[in-house]
Amino acid sequence: MAITLSDAAARHVNRYLTKRGKGVGVRLGVKTTGCSGLAYKLEYVDEQDPDDVVFESNGVRVMIDPKSLAYIDGTELDFVREGLNEGFKFHNPNERDRCGCGESFRI
Repeated sequence: MAITLSDAAARHVNRYLTKRGKGVGVRLGVKTTGCSGLAYKLEYVDEQDPDDVVFESNGVRVMIDPKSLAYIDGTELDFVREGLNEGFKFHNPNERDRCGCGESFRI
């Protein structure tokens, strides 16, 4: 499978990398936290880690640490605006449950 970015997410990432003036893409992963156990993490990457699994989607390089890949394989990253709020949204087919506050999820 793969990790993909929607058109909106790719535009947002490319715009931000251009504004920063540096960077090779984004890194997605998971960390243990919250009431459901796992939370997503996303960061802009200036240098690829040799262990990263790399995907390219809509012209953006997406790096995943190998330990996180099992939890997020098949995920689409979207960028949405809802009212006055905007941000990234993860559409993960592996998710079985999400906590009430929306900060963490369970596989």
